[in-house]
Amino acid sequence: MMTYKKLLWLLPLTLIFTGCSKYYVLSTASQPREYYPRKQRVIGVEKVVVPKYLYKREIAVAKSSSEVDFLSSGVWAEDLDQGLTQRLIAFLQKKFNQPNVYAYPWGLDKNPTIKVKLQITRFIAQDDNVYLDANVRVVNMKRHSQKARLFNIVVPTKSDAQSIVSAMDKAFAKLEKEIAKDLNVDS
Repeated sequence: MMTYKKLLWLLPLTLIFTGCSKYYVLSTASQPREYYPRKQRVIGVEKVVVPKYLYKREIAVAKSSSEVDFLSSGVWAEDLDQGLTQRLIAFLQKKFNQPNVYAYPWGLDKNPTIKVKLQITRFIAQDDNVYLDANVRVVNMKRHSQKARLFNIVVPTKSDAQSIVSAMDKAFAKLEKEIAKDLNVDS
């Protein structure tokens, strides 16, 4: 059993080691400036697939095309695959003014009419930019058709964790808008 004196000694050490990091999230969906007309459909969003380096809690920074480093000063407060999935769902609900947007597995009485698959292949800061590369697939379940597209964006950033997270937020916001456009066209 830990004594009171040992506990008092460990407390400053814990504060030193945990006080150096700030925690960040990307799961807050932005508020759309314009809305698409509401359509009677159910949209299913599969879990966003992210590169393995995004499963670590520290923010990844590419030192070269084959070397990744992690910032100990910036820590993700969430699993990015889950956080980005929930953010995309929330954004689509707002953009279409429609609550019928769900995560996979749907668990619904009726199947989705539209399914969204998002695979992020690169989402990292390198030099003075954040790079977001993704594959997007929109599947119309009624027509048995699908539309696939590649998405790439580069957003300028500084080298500190807060700037990198802000640039990542801007990049993902642009991707959300592009996915919403694809969904609006494929109705």
